[in-house]
Amino acid sequence: MVSNRANGLLLNEGEVAQLDVPGGNRPVTKQPLTAQQVVMLLREIAPADAGAKLDAGQPAVFQYSSDDGVFVARAMQSGGKWEASVRLDDDVAFAQQAGAAPNVAERPAARPTPMSQTPVNGNGHRPTPAMGATNGAAKPVPNAIVADPRAKQEIDSLLTLMVQKGGSDLHLRVGEPPVLRLHGEMVRIEGKVPLTNDALEAMLHSIMPDRNRGEYGDLWDTDYAYEIEGVARFRANAARERKGAAAVFRTIPAQVVTVEQMGVTPEVQQLCYLTKGLVLVTGPTGSGKSTTLCSLIDLVNRSRNDHVITIEDPIEFVHPNKNCIITQRQVGVHTKSFKSALRAALREDPDIILVGELRDLETVAIAIETAETGHLVFGTLHTTTAAGTVDRIIDQFPADRQEQIRVMLADSLKGVISQTLCKKIGGGRVAAREILLTIPAISNLIRESKVFQINSVLQTSRKLGMITLNDALIDLVDGKLVEPKEAYMKAIDKPNFANMLRQRNHDVSFLDIGQEDAGAKAAPKPAAAAGRPVAAAGGKR
Repeated sequence: MVSNRANGLLLNEGEVAQLDVPGGNRPVTKQPLTAQQVVMLLREIAPADAGAKLDAGQPAVFQYSSDDGVFVARAMQSGGKWEASVRLDDDVAFAQQAGAAPNVAERPAARPTPMSQTPVNGNGHRPTPAMGATNGAAKPVPNAIVADPRAKQEIDSLLTLMVQKGGSDLHLRVGEPPVLRLHGEMVRIEGKVPLTNDALEAMLHSIMPDRNRGEYGDLWDTDYAYEIEGVARFRANAARERKGAAAVFRTIPAQVVTVEQMGVTPEVQQLCYLTKGLVLVTGPTGSGKSTTLCSLIDLVNRSRNDHVITIEDPIEFVHPNKNCIITQRQVGVHTKSFKSALRAALREDPDIILVGELRDLETVAIAIETAETGHLVFGTLHTTTAAGTVDRIIDQFPADRQEQIRVMLADSLKGVISQTLCKKIGGGRVAAREILLTIPAISNLIRESKVFQINSVLQTSRKLGMITLNDALIDLVDGKLVEPKEAYMKAIDKPNFANMLRQRNHDVSFLDIGQEDAGAKAAPKPAAAAGRPVAAAGGKR
């Protein structure tokens, strides 16, 4: 309530808990409160006499003081249901500081109720648990903690450790020690104690920009970028979950990666020399889309003399001007939204536009129109295959517009790079990329609504630089870079990929284990020994 500058907290039976904020009430719980929950919450902060009244179902008014101020709580039953409020009592706090004995009963409440003349019970009762502890709600962090240098030092040391160990992500959760994602695996950091909510909130607020603090308080999650000079930049997401605060930090290398380092094929590199068209990099979350896009923009920056505009949320890789002029805009800081920035970009003399994420229909429509009118547009989507990307774009539009979009996309789409990350043998990760390069045959399939045939064209056009995901994965297995099981797990068309593994005499024993399990489930179970459970198929009890 204090951290959100609310006038009060409303706890009414049969309704969600709400903050009384200017402009209307804002819910803070998802489920309506029961009578038992309302009474239990108030009992946490009520003195003994007021608690006895609550237990008896009688009206009660009492004070509660904490580090955040002095509060007045009021509760009564109306129509057989509990109605309660907790409000900051500034006058009482002032009287206490001046040494006067406050008499709340003589003053009207900020919002009078039928109980406004009821005497105030207790004088500053302070129980150990914070209000809301019974339902797992996060305790607001006092303002003094926000600038705590020790909290900033602690989060900086964790982020630096992640970079030193080669981790991609740092996960912070209440009740858990810090966790790193190393080569795709979640690993708890040894020697670190489980985090408390107050400690985690303090760490997050110590490095969070002011705008994001407000967004975090209002929406309970926010995205931002953070940089440790000489170490790396980080993409951060702060949120709240069942146990309290939570956050994930992703490493963004301090140095811009190149297409040579990323192993981008010459055919894909040629897309960077186009004067107009739409190029999409797709894949699931954490598949390295941003890094691949970074390498393509770096190639443009080194080899062309143009104006590049990037629209990101947040800005990840920072591109210094080389041969090009780079304008980088962050959604929420430099522009309201992707679509407003993309619309404005057309008046900013761009040659190339990078859209960090094609989130909604309007953004997709503007991107396609921009690509058609003489600009090269790069963008990302969360799709797993090239054909699926085309379907996703078209399906976003209403039925009466799909035919028009299909024609526009057939003309403007120049390439789709769909990628996924696989664990390398010996450590690290490597990208498997499905590559679609638009040729007349592909354009005709899109225009004629025969997207399902795109995969056949990919299979027969490898000499042009195209490749299916299965072929990319089998190449990694043949090259001893990825284990067969890992590649199989990443494959979309698993039956065909399994056949490819068998044809090349790779180890497919992990597939046979699955068949043995199926047979074990069909077999009759032996009688259980006395006092011992029967082991289920697969050996699990």
